[in-house]
Amino acid sequence: MSGKFKTWKEDNKLVRSQSGFKETIILVNHWSHKIILTIAQTAEIAMLAILFMNVVLRYVFNTGVGWAEEVPRLMVILFSFIACAVGVRDHMHVSVTVIYSHIKNRHVKKALDILSDVATLICGLILVIYGYKYVQKLTMVTGKLPMTGLPTWVQYLPAPMAGFLMTFDSILFLTGILKADDLLYSTKEIDYVELVKERDIAKEESRCQ
Repeated sequence: MSGKFKTWKEDNKLVRSQSGFKETIILVNHWSHKIILTIAQTAEIAMLAILFMNVVLRYVFNTGVGWAEEVPRLMVILFSFIACAVGVRDHMHVSVTVIYSHIKNRHVKKALDILSDVATLICGLILVIYGYKYVQKLTMVTGKLPMTGLPTWVQYLPAPMAGFLMTFDSILFLTGILKADDLLYSTKEIDYVELVKERDIAKEESRCQ
């Protein structure tokens, strides 16, 4: 997760031509992801620092701290769910495009894109609804994590967080507020097949001339 984000000025340029409501929604979406990315980066840095500290204590000073294993595990859970939401935002998840890439009809391709967003929306809603219900259920339980003493529901909180972002993004894609080329975390992929075709066409034209 590189964290390469558009700046505030770039955000404003992106939505300058949009209506007021649409502009607000896009900015809220962008800043929601910026906040969640900051949380993920903080968790990753903390996880690495704690693991490094525990390795030094264990192998240099022959000691260690118990919570140094539990806390990184919580950070991995948090980071994993956030990464899932990030992948949805920029369509970075692994997909099989063997059939999709050979479809020439743009209407069929559009239908498949919509189907993909609908499936993602359903997954996001499941995480939000059932994740929230499970967290709420655990708040009624007095159980705590053994080493840190944190309430047990803390380890399940990332699920509804990621589900909310996935649902938010999917709705914006389905309604056309967000476009597929509006990327926050990545740059547009190069279609090498198209590049080869364009090169061949250019060569053919140069020969004809």
